[in-house]
Amino acid sequence: MKLEETIEAIGRSFEEFKAANDERLKALEEKGSVDPLLTEKIEKINADITDLLKTKERLDALESKIATIDFPGGGASDPKAKAKAEYKAAFENWFRRGVDAGLGELAVRAEMSTLSDPDGGFLVPEEFDKLIVRVASTVSAMRRISSVITIGTDTYKKLINKGGTASGWVAEKGSRSTTATPSLEEIVINTKELYAQPAATQKLLDDSYIDIGAWLASEVTIEFAEQEGDAFINGNGVEKPHGINNYPKVANSSYTFGKIGYVVSGNASALDDPDALIALQHALKSVYRNGAVWLMSDSTFEAIRKLKDGNGAYLWRPGLAEGEPTTLLGKPVAIDDNCDDIGSNNYPVFFGNFKRGYLIVDRMGTRVLRDPYTSKPYVLFYTTKRVGGGVVMHEAIKALKIAA
Repeated sequence: MKLEETIEAIGRSFEEFKAANDERLKALEEKGSVDPLLTEKIEKINADITDLLKTKERLDALESKIATIDFPGGGASDPKAKAKAEYKAAFENWFRRGVDAGLGELAVRAEMSTLSDPDGGFLVPEEFDKLIVRVASTVSAMRRISSVITIGTDTYKKLINKGGTASGWVAEKGSRSTTATPSLEEIVINTKELYAQPAATQKLLDDSYIDIGAWLASEVTIEFAEQEGDAFINGNGVEKPHGINNYPKVANSSYTFGKIGYVVSGNASALDDPDALIALQHALKSVYRNGAVWLMSDSTFEAIRKLKDGNGAYLWRPGLAEGEPTTLLGKPVAIDDNCDDIGSNNYPVFFGNFKRGYLIVDRMGTRVLRDPYTSKPYVLFYTTKRVGGGVVMHEAIKALKIAA
């Protein structure tokens, strides 16, 4: 299905959904019950909308990638281009046949690496690494909405100003009192090792037509993306990133630094309180709202799509133009099924400026260790990357808690 056709289908489904759901709400108000066939119809339309929105998101991403492709000869030449090309050729030879041929030295010349690794193996060429990261970003919502940096060490440290420095107005010749000292907190994010171990027969590797980079990316990226995607939401910070749902939480009225503030809504079986979503949006300081995003699972969003505000208008709007996101109360919605489902004391919805609130740290390079011995006739490729993640500005993220 083309992007234009998908957008038209979303528009038709949205109108059909509104009509059917309005009929459901009217029946509840007048009769106190709903025809099961109508409920079934609404759920089917809702599921179809979910699928269409996913298709549009994929097509939007594809259009964006095509628009930003760098064609050869279009920009300044890379002074290390020749060395990188030599490294890539040598890496492919080693990957296929296990022939080192000075690959470590080539890595240094190409500025791929300056230190040996005690565990062995080699860094994948730059193009392969970018492909792996790019595919991972299409799977993980947190990679798309958060800040991502690459470092060359195991640890990233950053000082956060907890309270701010006092200031004030003064006349030209007036006395200046001493301002308060800022309260600083050091945020430390350690990178953790993530691994996958795809296998291939030597016959496959001998096939000169196989694209080594594409094959490796297809084998490891989904596994990497699913593992780190869950950790960015639920990780405990021990041997994995620290996820947003694993930080201590406190009622937003009692917010303190180092915790995630929450607003309470609904009951154990439903999210049926549109006012709570509005309250959650405004629990976030206005300075963070520009650039803020909703984060929730598909099932939670399907429930929210049935909600209206006090004027009878639906809280959500589908993106009915190319590149236009689906919105809730005017802000984009990111779907990540690692988020809690609706349930007693769960936190199924987050609203925040994740670019300012959450940081993903990638250690430079994906490393591959070739093992032709353990599982003959297969060649194993122990592939590792190091990634960390954590909240760096707690007040930039708020959560919705379902009441007990």
